[in-house]
Amino acid sequence: MTQTTRDTDVLAGLREVAGQADASKVFGTPVTQDGTVLLPVAKVGTGGGGGGGTAPAGDGRAGAGTGGGFGMSAKALGVYVLRDGQVKWLPAVDVNRIVLGGQVVAVVGLLVLRAVVQARSSARKRRTGIKLTARPLRRRLGKLAALPIPARRR
Repeated sequence: MTQTTRDTDVLAGLREVAGQADASKVFGTPVTQDGTVLLPVAKVGTGGGGGGGTAPAGDGRAGAGTGGGFGMSAKALGVYVLRDGQVKWLPAVDVNRIVLGGQVVAVVGLLVLRAVVQARSSARKRRTGIKLTARPLRRRLGKLAALPIPARRR
């Protein structure tokens, strides 16, 4: 099978992307001010792809083929601070991840609270034998309605 120009272009593009994966993509350009050097650090990921095809079939159908693909992501991790011969790492804070974590904790907490309330309610029903229906509630309200209501002071 011979390679077409399109296949060669895809492979050349993938080789170019793979050749660009080096340390300069992870460490940014150092920034210097007043004797302090800041060296930004990021997490960079790249993807790739490929393609293929089929030869012409014996029953007269033409061959077919497709290909492609690519992907790239970058995320700030933090910065190295070089000052007075000391190196200090300052991580980048991802506020979205913190908020999402808080929401997950809140939902799990509410689900646990609901389960505890239901368990206590069913245990109380079993222990007292009281069925929580409208009839006992009306009796209780009736007894309360029979009590005199004190006059309001003005």
